[in-house]
Amino acid sequence: MATINERAHADHPRSTAKIGGHPIHPMLVSFPIVLFIGTLVTDIVFVSTSNPMWAIGSRYLLGVGIIMAALAAVAGLTDFLSSERIRHMSDALKHMLANVTAVILEIINFFVRLHSDAAIRGVGIILSVIVVLILLYSGWKGGTLVFEHGIGVEDEGRAL
Repeated sequence: MATINERAHADHPRSTAKIGGHPIHPMLVSFPIVLFIGTLVTDIVFVSTSNPMWAIGSRYLLGVGIIMAALAAVAGLTDFLSSERIRHMSDALKHMLANVTAVILEIINFFVRLHSDAAIRGVGIILSVIVVLILLYSGWKGGTLVFEHGIGVEDEGRAL
């Protein structure tokens, strides 16, 4: 097992989707995470109050979350496809598959509730809970990619 000092000088897998030397994927992923958690929160409030304002807010959060997830996915997929080292990491594949599953479920969730606030009380809130649980797993795997595998971490002494 490598020491901390050896890992600090390791040649980390590089993120290729960057702006100003900073990886884009980690910049974008916070948005869909917060928006999808916000969807669950507004679903819970809607179910407990029956105020249609919360259902409308939930749909907006969900729609914007899907758009932001698509942008984050493009950056993540660029990193995944451009590095053979990243493609061969099982954690990267698990992270990607969890995120794809979450986004597909949220797209279904969006269309289920698009014309029916009542759908939030049933399948809508269930899908929201499932997605938040998937995001917990996916975030754990994403953290593993950064903190254990060093993806996107600039090596000491290397220029951006």
